[in-house]
Amino acid sequence: MKIKLNSDIIKIIISAVLFVLALFLEDYRMVYLILLIISYIVVAYEIFIEAFKKLLKGNVFDENTLMIIATISAFIIGEYPEAVMVMLLFEFGEYLSDLAVDNSKESIVKLMDLRSDYVNLKIDQKIKKVDVREAKVGDLFVVKPGEKVPLDGVVTEGVTLVDTSSLTGESVPREVNVGDSVLSGFVNISGLITAEAICEFETSTASKIISMLENSDEKKTSTEKFITKFSRIYTPIVVLLAFLLVLIPTLMGGNFDDWLYKALVFLVTACPCALVISVPLGFFCGVGRASKEGILVKGSDGLEGLTKLNTIVFDKTGTITEGKFEVRNIVSDKISTDEFLKLAAYGEYYSNHPIARSITKAYNEQIYENEIKDYKEISGQGIMANVFSKQVIIGNEKLFETEKINVPKIDDLGTIIYVALDGKYLGYIIIGDKIKESALHLVDNLKKVGINNMIMFSGDAEDVVKKVANKVKISKYYAKLLPADKVQRLREIKQKSFTSFVGDGINDAPVIKEADLGISMGGIGSDAAIEASDVVLMHDDLEKIVTAIKISHITHRIVKFNIVFALVFKFLMLGLATFGFASIWMAVFADVGVTLLAVLNALRIMKKKL
Repeated sequence: MKIKLNSDIIKIIISAVLFVLALFLEDYRMVYLILLIISYIVVAYEIFIEAFKKLLKGNVFDENTLMIIATISAFIIGEYPEAVMVMLLFEFGEYLSDLAVDNSKESIVKLMDLRSDYVNLKIDQKIKKVDVREAKVGDLFVVKPGEKVPLDGVVTEGVTLVDTSSLTGESVPREVNVGDSVLSGFVNISGLITAEAICEFETSTASKIISMLENSDEKKTSTEKFITKFSRIYTPIVVLLAFLLVLIPTLMGGNFDDWLYKALVFLVTACPCALVISVPLGFFCGVGRASKEGILVKGSDGLEGLTKLNTIVFDKTGTITEGKFEVRNIVSDKISTDEFLKLAAYGEYYSNHPIARSITKAYNEQIYENEIKDYKEISGQGIMANVFSKQVIIGNEKLFETEKINVPKIDDLGTIIYVALDGKYLGYIIIGDKIKESALHLVDNLKKVGINNMIMFSGDAEDVVKKVANKVKISKYYAKLLPADKVQRLREIKQKSFTSFVGDGINDAPVIKEADLGISMGGIGSDAAIEASDVVLMHDDLEKIVTAIKISHITHRIVKFNIVFALVFKFLMLGLATFGFASIWMAVFADVGVTLLAVLNALRIMKKKL
């Protein structure tokens, strides 16, 4: 652990020096007492302030209260050195625990050290190095070999290889050319590139990820909430038991000072520091480990949710398949292939759907917008528009059923898009979409981590969905679903089991939000993905779901062990304290030792083999 010279350690050193000096001057009674009191005040005043603040908020009992009661009582019965030493040891233990937590947080944030402090702005063909916060959307910036990409942008000049491992966990460099996107946090490996900023520093991918990581402890798990509630109930019970430990034996003729000392040992032993510190740290380490693997978990509750998963529902397009549609075939016996493609491209021009973009890309010629009128998009079905003064309908079988236009049944693995002109069927286009490599073995690997129920949703025709489902070994699927249908179907599924939905994070945002645990695929830099989901996979790799589940199980096991270990040891020491087999110094050492062991055990999450 890296020691930090801060106000906490300085006050501990000053208090310790005064304490040692007092012991040397024990023969000078007044000086001895004054030095011990000053030593106590130096090390304890912040604890009194913290306890008073919590008292004003209605939180009467916590570990600070226990230490104050114990040490003040020690002063009352004349155990002055022990009172000071207890507070010194307690504060030193707190310092070491905080140090371990801070060092772990720093190491995690270093793993995610994505942000650059500066940007090389290109102004009038000159390069000006400025603070990255000064850059605006639309500014041109240069990234030299070895530098981090400071802002999300689109490459306008140059070709290079970029290291994306900090964001995606992928070790293989990616080639970027003119027109490709680069994200803040990528590292430029080889060439000089110029890019146009598409966001400012605060809204860049790196800033959002770091912010989420640093604030991940705001969304607490049920375990953390239980520990908080447990401490609030446990502490007053401990104080009451300590009071009875003095009262009952004294009333029965026991020595008051002896039983008060045992009660003080009991109070110090009872401090729940190990639980209060190690449990949140364990979940934080789990979130950090996931980040190292290219998985962004939006808080420890998301990590705990992964341990509860029974059912995973996958969207087909862009999740199981690559979502990179290409026109594979055009079939029409009414007009030429070129005319057919032109008509379809004009009709789909205003749509942002991947299928529409694949059609306009295949046409690859200029489109004159004034030839398109009365454009209307029917969600999950297709489009209707007036093109070249003729009514064009382009979409799936469901749209043509609604419009009462007969179309042939096509048996093909691709997506079938039908086209009609002025109410008459014209032909169809086959759009191909490749199944991801990571999807082929996903079902088998998920079963190894305890997930046996997998379902697929799609808006495509049933025969297409069935073929994809069979290919990836998903036995249950639902086809021809509109976005609203997906939400309704998911509600039905999650009534029976804890369910996750995995989607592309943009089109599927409502379903992701509806799930017990939302997971976004391929959502790097997407606001919709980050806002809607609990877990964002930083690279388009379904196997990262398996990795995330493994990390959640490791975290759960270590946190559970820490809770059991701390409680068993605590109750053992309480028994020893009750029967007078433990001194107050032993109690403090035990409390500090258990806390540090629990903290160190939590830190194993960062290194444990998956």
